[in-house]
Amino acid sequence: MTTFEGGCHCGAIRYTLTGEPMHHALCHCTDCRRASGAPMVGWAMFQEEALSVTQGEPQEYASSEHGRRFFCGTCGTGLFYRNAENLPGIVDTQVATLDDPDAIPAGVHIQTAERIGWMKDAHTLPEFARYPGME
Repeated sequence: MTTFEGGCHCGAIRYTLTGEPMHHALCHCTDCRRASGAPMVGWAMFQEEALSVTQGEPQEYASSEHGRRFFCGTCGTGLFYRNAENLPGIVDTQVATLDDPDAIPAGVHIQTAERIGWMKDAHTLPEFARYPGME
């Protein structure tokens, strides 16, 4: 059985996911963008029983009527999302918090009706392996 491990930026929270993800979606909704401070968030969806928090205790934030976001209370890293009304028995995990985020490739963009306009063509921007001028 496949196991994925991850955690927050400061190391206070560690978790394990066991099994295969249902999918990995890049979400462009305003709620995800504002909660993360990023132009989109990658979410891997798992059955709730696949998640085991092995260290620390995430803080919970009611980001909408039914949506619950879980994050590290020390460093603020967003970790999980649950919505018992719309997604019963499901937990979304922020893929960038995995020790190996490449282990679950993204498969779809969602909520593109709310995407920031310049994100549509972000893949066409110049690329630098490191910060420009410091390569």
